Amino acid sequence: MKVFTQFISAFILLCSFSTLAFTPTASQIEQFKKLPKAQQEALAKQYGVDVSTITGTNQSNNQNNTEQQNSIGERAEPEKEQLTDEERFKPKADELKPYGYELFAGEPTTFMPSENAAVPDTYIVGPGDQLKINFYGKESDSFEVIVDREGRISIPDLSPVEVAGLTFAEIKELIKVKVEQEVIGVKAFVSLGQLRSMRILVLGEAYKPGSYSVSSLTTVSHALFVSGGVSDIASLRNIQVKRAGKVVANFDLYDLLINGDSSNDIVLKPGDAVFIPSVGAQVRVEGAVKRPAIFELKKGESAKQLLAMAGGLKPNAYVKSAIVERFNFDRKEVLSVDFSKSQINYIPQDGDRIRFNSVSSQYQNSVSLIGAVARPGNYQWHQGKRISDVLKSVRGDLLPQADLSYGLVIREININGDIEAHQFDVAQAIIKNPENNLQLQANDKIVVFSRFEEKELEQSTLANMALSQEQQEQQQKAEQWHKFEQKEFEKYIGVNQEDEELVLEDNKILTIAEISKRKAKEEEDQELKPEDYALFSRHNLLAPIIAKFKQQASVQQAMQLVEISGNVTFPGIYPLMIGGEVSDLITAAGGLLESAYIKQAEITRIVASDGSKIEHLRFDLESAMKGDLQSNITLQSKDSINVFAIPNWQENVKVELKGELKFPGTYTIRRGETLTELLERAGGFSKFAEQKAAVFTRTSIKEQEEKQLARLSTELRRDIASKSFQNSVSSSTLSYEEMNKLLNDLASVEAVGRLVIDLPLIVNNQQNLVLQDGDTLYVPSKRDSISVIGEVNYSTSHLYKTGVSVDDYLALSGGLKERAAEDRIYIIKANGSVKIPNTGGWFAANNADQLEPGDTIVIPMDAGHMDKLTLWSTATQILYQLGVAVAAIGSL
Repeated sequence: MKVFTQFISAFILLCSFSTLAFTPTASQIEQFKKLPKAQQEALAKQYGVDVSTITGTNQSNNQNNTEQQNSIGERAEPEKEQLTDEERFKPKADELKPYGYELFAGEPTTFMPSENAAVPDTYIVGPGDQLKINFYGKESDSFEVIVDREGRISIPDLSPVEVAGLTFAEIKELIKVKVEQEVIGVKAFVSLGQLRSMRILVLGEAYKPGSYSVSSLTTVSHALFVSGGVSDIASLRNIQVKRAGKVVANFDLYDLLINGDSSNDIVLKPGDAVFIPSVGAQVRVEGAVKRPAIFELKKGESAKQLLAMAGGLKPNAYVKSAIVERFNFDRKEVLSVDFSKSQINYIPQDGDRIRFNSVSSQYQNSVSLIGAVARPGNYQWHQGKRISDVLKSVRGDLLPQADLSYGLVIREININGDIEAHQFDVAQAIIKNPENNLQLQANDKIVVFSRFEEKELEQSTLANMALSQEQQEQQQKAEQWHKFEQKEFEKYIGVNQEDEELVLEDNKILTIAEISKRKAKEEEDQELKPEDYALFSRHNLLAPIIAKFKQQASVQQAMQLVEISGNVTFPGIYPLMIGGEVSDLITAAGGLLESAYIKQAEITRIVASDGSKIEHLRFDLESAMKGDLQSNITLQSKDSINVFAIPNWQENVKVELKGELKFPGTYTIRRGETLTELLERAGGFSKFAEQKAAVFTRTSIKEQEEKQLARLSTELRRDIASKSFQNSVSSSTLSYEEMNKLLNDLASVEAVGRLVIDLPLIVNNQQNLVLQDGDTLYVPSKRDSISVIGEVNYSTSHLYKTGVSVDDYLALSGGLKERAAEDRIYIIKANGSVKIPNTGGWFAANNADQLEPGDTIVIPMDAGHMDKLTLWSTATQILYQLGVAVAAIGSL
């Protein structure tokens, strides 16, 4: 019957859980606990109640209740308006905030003292505290007793013990003695369990002022967190604890935050009131300090104390003149305060704004090392210091690509920062040659250049130098990583080389292949771009120096720049060094090229100040380079040297012979040499050569073809874009995919540069062909086929048969397609020439006589199918002709 009663009670209890959703009392929980575990789980499952929430200890429930009661919600932030991209990405200045307030910002926590923390022996035990007493010895037992309202505890089998007002240490000793006296052979161990709660007030400038139930170990700082912190105008330095109407303690939060001093963070008692007054005097400290903020001042605090609050000065702070902005009644003043003195003549006032500026970033008494050096940077200068004191070793102090023949010392000559240039030989300076080992002055800049101008050339040349295995592996990893980054970037922007999807841009349809090809062509035709130059090239390092010389030029001082052009390694504009001569400028330009004419060169000089008169000075370049005083002319402002090339100078001119020749290969020729002469040098043709089908290519023609392809592609895309606005393309007989394919073919096709020749006539001296650099002759083997391409049902090649006509070959290829241009069929002969079949109706009987082995029959597309876009016929014709040439070359 008793069990049944417990079951019914528990059933009612669970019903109340699920329907009323209230927190069960301790007695209800105890009733549920007395049921068998199986019944507990069954009832909990039936009514959707978690057993663990019911069977938890009374202590944890009380603790949760306290925390729930005291929990303060997170501070509401103002709703953020929708920001524009400019507002989101615009750099924002750091806003100076009051010191210490961020400790409480957005902290939705009770910050309750931990129940597991050690309780100090000085803790005063009172009603509501729980003591845990453990017996050991002759008997073992444990008890949890609570101090009642009269301040007593009741231990089973022992008389009541008065504990109210005693410290925890005194109670431990009292219980220990009492147990030993009343229970023979038993000793006791005492600890504190759940502490009593108490109610306090948090008033004034608290975030949520009011009455709070807190732990008996709560201190002033805990009370601040319980109330959600402080308001924006609260004082952190004069927090008062009032007990029975009297101030018993003043808490300065700065002591805790800055010094870690918690001596005034006292433990509160029931009924205490924590009062937070409004903020007092405030001073802003900003600039080169370690902790810039707005600080609250107490009366009488000095500038040194204020500086300590700010964490002290940064090493770069300019302490001799701190700027203080102050409101003085009806006006605003600015004071300069010297913080370097032991006695600072400044007393902070409410509203002051102190700014510590940084010292100048410019170095004093130093020399700078710039360029292709191992350790660039600033070095100490002292009287008598020379270049060799900074650059002591070629291998130890310079990079492998350093130019050892040319360096500059840039020197400031006046207070305006005007400069002059001193040139020196780097290698000679390192070995302490007096002429080049210049004595340095304060703030000089030593510039060492790379001997390469192009980044790619520098990298490829350095790659050939001896590297350790580890360095080679590291270099390979770097290259692989660069390729990986490039692929990831292409994925990120939705582009890769295999993606040939058309893009409409400025009414032009562009493919990725065309964009890449066009970019490559532009880079080939144009000058180097900034990113193509080596890091320490003359172009990069001289640019700011030249700009400075141009900027400082005036009526009183001519522009100290000179120019050199012609047959030197690095032509261009250079600084005019002090006492600079012809040989110095040629050295600066990297020296003479092999093609330089050393017997004579020319200086162009502006004589009149207004630039109206120019004279030309001829001199012996060879003598000038040897230091001849008469020829090695001293240069003047804006002089320009022109180094001529040797008359009739010829670089290596190479021509390549491929295919059916006795000695194919690459030949170096003289200027004016003909193809006939070269063929004689190559031993003539092999017995398998088909002279009529020879393919001759020329670099200059290839460049013209590339330009023609680019122009045609652009015009064709423009026409398509124009027609698309008239809805013509959609109504065309060609599908979008077919147009897309033709556009892609045109954009990606590679120019050949074929020059149509009749090789048999050239060999028989009936025609003459003068060779050029880069020419190539392809001589294929004998042919025995006829190819049919274009608008036929099956493009293929057929075995050549005597007497078979064009019509016959078209029939063998499945006949013409519907959009074939029947009246525009033509034949591309094996030598590249084009012939139109004889027509008398165009299927004349003598068509067969026009065909020869190796010929190609081309059936173009009828342009009428593209709404009279005549460019289509041109485009397809070019593709067919290029295809035939490429096929002929590829067959070798």
